[in-house]
Amino acid sequence: MALHHHSDSPWRVRVDDGDGTPCGAGVLLDDRHVLTCAHVVRYAGAGPEDAAPHVRISSVACRPEWTRTARIARGTWVHERGTQRGDVALLELDEPAGCGTRTTLWKVPISGGAVRVYGFPRAEPFGMGTDAQLAGSGGRQGEWGLLKRVRLGDPWIERGYSGAGVMALGGEFDGRVIGIVVADFVDGDTKAAWMLPTETVLTYLPRIEELGFAEGDPTDRLGPSHDEPAGDVLGDPLRLALTQELTRLLDGGWSGTVVVGTGGTTAVGDSWLVRLVRTSDPAARATVSDAELTGTPGNTVLGLGAIDAAYDARGRSAADVCGYLARRFGLPGGDARSVAWQLLRRRPPACLVIGGVDRARDPQVLARDLLRPLAERARSRGLQLVLGFEGVPPEDLTRDVSLDPEPIRGSAVAGVTATVVQQALGQLAAEEDSADALEREWGVRFFAAPRMPPRAAPRLRVRLAVARATEPGPELTAVHDRAIAARAAVAGFDRDLRRLVGAHQDLRTTLELHRVRASRYFGEEDRRLAELHAPAARALHTVPIDLTAARRLVGRYVDEVNRRIEEE
Repeated sequence: MALHHHSDSPWRVRVDDGDGTPCGAGVLLDDRHVLTCAHVVRYAGAGPEDAAPHVRISSVACRPEWTRTARIARGTWVHERGTQRGDVALLELDEPAGCGTRTTLWKVPISGGAVRVYGFPRAEPFGMGTDAQLAGSGGRQGEWGLLKRVRLGDPWIERGYSGAGVMALGGEFDGRVIGIVVADFVDGDTKAAWMLPTETVLTYLPRIEELGFAEGDPTDRLGPSHDEPAGDVLGDPLRLALTQELTRLLDGGWSGTVVVGTGGTTAVGDSWLVRLVRTSDPAARATVSDAELTGTPGNTVLGLGAIDAAYDARGRSAADVCGYLARRFGLPGGDARSVAWQLLRRRPPACLVIGGVDRARDPQVLARDLLRPLAERARSRGLQLVLGFEGVPPEDLTRDVSLDPEPIRGSAVAGVTATVVQQALGQLAAEEDSADALEREWGVRFFAAPRMPPRAAPRLRVRLAVARATEPGPELTAVHDRAIAARAAVAGFDRDLRRLVGAHQDLRTTLELHRVRASRYFGEEDRRLAELHAPAARALHTVPIDLTAARRLVGRYVDEVNRRIEEE
């Protein structure tokens, strides 16, 4: 009797109709169960309403090859035609495959990273692999994650790939199955596809987790909200404004640290934050209809997978928080400082929400060892970090945006209208965007560069949304005054950073000018001058650039060139 042999990824199987015609792919979970798409089973003519009793499952990664018939397991068919929802089925083999493999589906972030899928296109029924890039999802509806083509000219996902396991390629989850392909998209040269993440699959088919075929921590560990607002969360102007500002930040390519107040005298609570996180959560999306998502005001729904991890720190230790983050991102773990170091170097950068920071079991330790290191470098590392506090956040905690819901005081005179305030905030927001772009381009290049002041426009827009209901009022004037002061601070930052940029460009010009002069007099091979030029050039190009040291080295080179020319 021939020995059974597995090649790479033994979970890869093909789903055929009763005549053996390939219809799609599947994931062999064990000798009895195969995960695939519901529409693949329908193509094979074996859906719940079809006459065919079974499909055929064929191995492609085992020697000797095997084929078994299989049927839909009771209660595991989910298919809503014409939508980007569901489309999953669990098949039970009529006889054991005899393969002996056991496959785990992993709950992982889907906002970015490389993956590989192996399907059965019409021109290659024996199978073909292709690579793709996870791209989250920018839509306000559906629960499918987007896959983008990596390289033009490579094979791409088409009919025959549906049901194929999506395998992480590189990174912390290398080689692990993180979902299944559900559809392809082709429009000329534009090609994409969609996957159903593991967390969504498990929401529809909890039996898979009950049978032990799932691992990893979920996206959302915030739990239920700790306040019970009357009526709709978004019906309250303050909660609506907070939701819209945080959505703009997280969906707009911004990076940095947001400090959110959920308590204080306004007692705004965290129901709005919990709701917003759930709009991004692959598991929660399966429980919310498209009508609920599309029927909400603008900037109140995040793209699928926009938040990689959300955790409620109330009553939890720093070790608890770090343990969740390490498991969620597949990190080696360790103490809090080690986890912070690993997160800051993770690619792609993560989006994290930590709620109830000041209600943790050891809030000082949590802030000192984990959150401060993350907050200080979040912006430069591309990390999005949202920290929620019930009380007053520590003053020394670095933040790039403060979404403090408390009223703004400072003027007893109701002197301006909401329209005037809105115009001032529009100018402030535009100037902050410009300063942000300047800092992204140049701020990380210089040693001891000025740091952009925390963005003031988001918080001021929140208070404007509330204060305009009582127009005219003293808070409108206070918001206007803050906007004017914030514009002055941004202008100062812009001026200081541009001064560094100008000094750097002057030094480069000076160095090049004297290099050209030296080459005319002494040629390109002058050893003494080359030994002085090389460190000066390195100092002007090696990040972080220390302009003081660079100025000294350029000066040495210039002085030597001038001295030699005078001697000539």
